[in-house]
This record gives sequence, C-alpha cells and structure tokens, in this order.
Amino acid sequence: MKSSNQSILFEGVSVTVKREDLLHPTVSGNKYRKLKYNLLEAKKLQKDTLVTFGGAFSNHIAAVAAAGKEFGFKTIGIIRGEELKNKISDNPTLSYARECGMHFEFVSREQYRRKTDNSFIEKLQEKFGGFYLIPEGGTNELAIKGCEEILMKEDAQFDTICVSVGTGGTLAGLINSATAKQQILGFSALKGSFIIDEVKKLTTRRKNWTINTDYHFGGYGKINDELITFINEFKLHTGIPLDPVYTGKLLYGIVDLAKKKCFEKDNKILVIHTGGLQGIAGVNRKLERQKKPLIV
Repeated sequence: MKSSNQSILFEGVSVTVKREDLLHPTVSGNKYRKLKYNLLEAKKLQKDTLVTFGGAFSNHIAAVAAAGKEFGFKTIGIIRGEELKNKISDNPTLSYARECGMHFEFVSREQYRRKTDNSFIEKLQEKFGGFYLIPEGGTNELAIKGCEEILMKEDAQFDTICVSVGTGGTLAGLINSATAKQQILGFSALKGSFIIDEVKKLTTRRKNWTINTDYHFGGYGKINDELITFINEFKLHTGIPLDPVYTGKLLYGIVDLAKKKCFEKDNKILVIHTGGLQGIAGVNRKLERQKKPLIV
C-alpha cells in the first residue's frame, strides 16, 4: 500500500504531509508499518494468538485488534487499569477493540509496570498458552523494519522529515531509511527528554536526527483549549484531521517554529501523519463531560 502526499505553505515554508493515516481503513499509519513484519513473523511461527499491552485510549490496542480480525489472529490486550473492566462500553477504543474480537485482561498499574518482566510474561503464557508477544506501542526490530518503508524514493527531495515520537520506533525507522543529507526532526508527545536515550538504543545507523521536547502540552495525552482550537482550524483550512495525542502536537510545533522563522525558506519539509485518529472519540467524551469545545 502507498500513502499520498499533500502540500501546504506555512509562513512561506513548504510543508508536505505524507498521509500515512490513509494507508489502511482500520490499521492506519505507523501502526500498519509496525505490525506488518510482526504479523508475518507470527504466521511463520504458526502462532494464532497475539498478546500486547496498552492503556484506555491506545491506538496500538485498536490497531492490533483490527489487524487480528482482518488477518485471522485471536487477540488479547493486557490493559492498564483494573477500574476499566466495567467501563468498556463508555470507552470508544476498548469498545472498538472488543467488537474486533479482542479479549481483555485488566491489570493494576503496579502490575502493568512489570509487563516486560520474564515472570510476568510466564504467567501470561500459563494462562493463555503459546502466543506471539507484541510490546506496548508495537516497537521492536520488526516494527522498525516496517517503519523504514515509510519513505519512498520520491521523498529524497525533502530536506527535513518531521514525525511525532511516542516509543521511538517510527523515528528509528525514518533515521535508518533517510538519505545522508536529510535531517530527521522528532516531536515528543511525552514530557521529558528520556525518549532521546530510548531512540539511541533503537538505532545507531546515523546521527542526523534531533527530538524537540517543547510541544508535549504537559505530557502524554495532555491537551488544552489552544491545542483543540489549532486542530480544528488546521482541519478547516487544509482538510487534514489531526489527533490530539500525536499529530496535533506535531503540526502545532511545526507551525509555531515556522512562525518563529526557525526554518530556512528553501527548506522542504515532509511531515509524517502517523494516524491515531481513532483516539479523537475518547478525547471528545472527556471534553463533553468538561463542557469544552470538541474536536471536529
């Protein structure tokens, strides 16, 4: 499958959005890329069940559930927060995953922090039998391999590649596949600079990358009225929907930097739209309860 590009002009700077969110109707953006080789490996190993981890509004949980339904895998989601067990119908992400056939195992936040411990995984194997394990957020070597396929030959014309950063897998894939002259600029969706060290663990291919940590809006999943207004106005003027966790913050940062003249006028920028639009419904439910403007 191939994504499409859409060009926009911000403050005299040429910005092209690669619409990875349009790759697949249910497994969109970087989740499609991350799951591609993992699903092939699961088939190769003759595993019929996928087990993974995520929170209440996880794009990854929704994508794994959808992929399982489409490609014939049973799916099990280890969900952070025991209190969510009786709130599935109130949660658009979990409701969707359940509709796709995903089975849930709700665990406490303390238990969830042990998700990479061998003892924790062994208990899951005792309960669910042999399965193919996909890490939280989907990032592993096979996921990075998939994300290396985001950039096409025609994308070599761009000077700067911009992408939102969560676990760092998509950024690592872009670092690996970019040309030597291209600069990769990540925008962290999480508070803090720890993600820089995480990406260093994922790739040593090149050093032509940086991560901007100024546009997280308070941390992962944190939003405010300014961000919501930006997302709505961006869609109104460009026709491109953005999610509030990743791509909204990414584009907000790029536009803000363009206003501050941080980009050269002749700098051709490619922005990777990583999808995540399913999360809008859950955020809107929160905003509705708070009687605030919704994402349209």
